[in-house]
Amino acid sequence: MKKMIKISKEEDLIKSFEVMKELRTDLDLNSFLSLFGVMQKEGYELYALLKDTSIKALAGVSIKTNFYNKRHLFVHDLVTTSSARSSGYGYEMMNYLFQFAKEKECSYIALESGLQRVDAHRFYEDKLNFDKFCYSFRKEL
Repeated sequence: MKKMIKISKEEDLIKSFEVMKELRTDLDLNSFLSLFGVMQKEGYELYALLKDTSIKALAGVSIKTNFYNKRHLFVHDLVTTSSARSSGYGYEMMNYLFQFAKEKECSYIALESGLQRVDAHRFYEDKLNFDKFCYSFRKEL
């Protein structure tokens, strides 16, 4: 049986780290927990797609407003466990987020994806009909 949950309990957060570290390989558990606390105060929410009691996919999101995307749901993190990829869990998670964003009166769903993540780009563009419309830049300080 599958279900979607919002991660709020510490025990679920610790379980979710095992999945999140597949995407955010530079994190250890302590930095994950510390950053999560700060991000949560800034509006970040973490959702998990469970099959039975096992996390198959995670999505970290927040609702933002800016001039170019108006009110939108920003997907900071989207990961499916490596053992469950190509099983439809990422697609199911994104469909949940589409509905969630509509309920929150968002105009768009936006996300960023690393240049090297060609398979993820194919998923976003071919399966979910996302438009690739800009580059994102950053500079380390």
